[in-house]
Amino acid sequence: MDSELAELADAYGVATRYENSEQVVVEVDDDVVVAVLAQFGIDASTPDAVRGALKAAEDARRKETLPPTIVVREGAGYDLGGPAVVHLEDGARRETGAELPVDLPLGWHRVVTAEAEAVLAVVPAKLPEVPAAWGWMLQLYALRSAGSWGMGDFGDLATVASRSAAEFDAGVLLVNPVQAFAPAHPVERSPYSPATRRFANPIYLRVTDTGEFARADEELRAKVVALAPPAGTELIDYDAVWAAKRAALELLWPLHRRTESDADTLDFAAFCALAEVHGADWRDWPEDLRDPAGPAVAAAREELADRVAFHAWLQDLCHEQLDAARRAASMPVGIVHDLPVGVHPGGADTWALREVFAADVRVGAPPDAFNQQGQDWNLPPWRPDKLAEAGYAPFRDVVRGVLRHADGIRVDHIAGLWRLWWIPPGEPAGRGTYVHYDAEAMLGVLALEAHRAGAVVVGEDLGTVEDTVTETMHERGMLSSAVLWFQRDWDAPGKPYVRPSEWDPAAMASISTHDLPTVSGWLAAEHVRVRAGLGLLDGPAEAEYESAAEERGALFDLVAREGIEGGDPVVALHALLASAASRLVLTSPADVVGEQRQPNLPGTVDEYPNWRIPLPVSVDGLFTDARVRAAIAPLAAARPRRQG
Repeated sequence: MDSELAELADAYGVATRYENSEQVVVEVDDDVVVAVLAQFGIDASTPDAVRGALKAAEDARRKETLPPTIVVREGAGYDLGGPAVVHLEDGARRETGAELPVDLPLGWHRVVTAEAEAVLAVVPAKLPEVPAAWGWMLQLYALRSAGSWGMGDFGDLATVASRSAAEFDAGVLLVNPVQAFAPAHPVERSPYSPATRRFANPIYLRVTDTGEFARADEELRAKVVALAPPAGTELIDYDAVWAAKRAALELLWPLHRRTESDADTLDFAAFCALAEVHGADWRDWPEDLRDPAGPAVAAAREELADRVAFHAWLQDLCHEQLDAARRAASMPVGIVHDLPVGVHPGGADTWALREVFAADVRVGAPPDAFNQQGQDWNLPPWRPDKLAEAGYAPFRDVVRGVLRHADGIRVDHIAGLWRLWWIPPGEPAGRGTYVHYDAEAMLGVLALEAHRAGAVVVGEDLGTVEDTVTETMHERGMLSSAVLWFQRDWDAPGKPYVRPSEWDPAAMASISTHDLPTVSGWLAAEHVRVRAGLGLLDGPAEAEYESAAEERGALFDLVAREGIEGGDPVVALHALLASAASRLVLTSPADVVGEQRQPNLPGTVDEYPNWRIPLPVSVDGLFTDARVRAAIAPLAAARPRRQG
């Protein structure tokens, strides 16, 4: 690669080479780098354009006396370059010399010098230690009960939380993302592609748990209950569930007690009202409605005022039911909510905050052993330069939105706070490159908001992840992730599985994840059969089956060496997990009841029933099934919630 193009790429954090999952250095093609730079508004199409862009970047750096945002750990200094005034979050004012005072309180402040001003975030150096506990990884939509309508809901979340603590001695419950979708058909099924990461998903509301239903007369209640979709369908029908719940909530809407909503909620509610009329993707709306600050949107908000108020009310209901579930948990760790990597490219967040997104690229992952063609998540990334210019407020607000109802936050693909795999327009998933972010700032914001919420932080650091990601998380008091399928000594002959007693203590451990085979699926090589049938293997299926058999043999060799008795292999693998050194150990209901199908198969959309597979047992059945009790017994014994 030309040295000037490489220098320009480095100025914007665009990688020109990277190390893949096999630890082999890959050189990024020039045209990929040029296409990614274009997302920053940088023309690098010719040598002259590259030189001009380099000069402009150098000139901008020389003129900058302060960065737009300063993030410092508590007790650390910072050279401001001259006298300054620090305006503290509580309204107090501190005059200082060139060095930032080291005794500033945690919080969001502002620094003003003679030449510039900047957002100042003083963040915790380290979060408190996480209590040891065992618990569930819930795919909430997959739950079914007598009170839920066709899919799991916030009422089921409260039930599982309270009963797991009381009956199973569980101390933590991880929930799939419950951020909001666009209320239009077809309903988005993936919880990892929400319209927004700042608001909750009303499809998870339990209609009959609302105050309005309680105040309704018998006739109205009967009309509401009659709208419930059919129970026991083979797959979850999101469209039928949302149609039923929306109709029921509209019947109850006249009974609501009006409250004042904040501006951000009303803006999101306006998006929802417009989406009902014009569709889920704002990029397909009439041109004049694509600008949320434009006069056409202002007029539409007046015209749709009742629908805007309706969707704001749905958010109030979500807050009430999420808070109720959190109170029901009564666990040492509690309910941990999942933060997805990004949002739908045509959703509410990109409509309201489009200036901070690189709208024309998609986030994904390079090829690895489980996803040999790479992954394209069809999510637009944040531009790192625009995040800094915005004082990291967009990221802060996302974290706050999740932690509003949580005891913890799991950050999906936390390596994205360091770098994200950007796929240029028209390119396949494997043909992209990494773009780097200010990890110190991103992690600091996350730590500050978690500190304020009294929450634990777990980072999903699986796959192709640099060592610094895990090391820095541990340094900051955040847990990493450990998954049994990946816990192998890759450099040793035969790549044996690592003893769980040697796993990282500062981790949340599990056997599998939502993107990987379930226990029963892995035992039966279901993941190989499905991928072979869909053409997702790079090599012959026979080789994959042979590899899967070798993996099973190697893992059960470890089971035997650990002195775990044979019998039910599902119980044996849970006993192995129970011996992990990791602070938290989690399992999923699908793993303990024998479900072979994994919740999501990366690389597919409609070819596989992603996010639509219900549990084969009800919520009540989860607490009475003998298989469940047998599998979780070693977990509960190893990490009892009640000590003494």
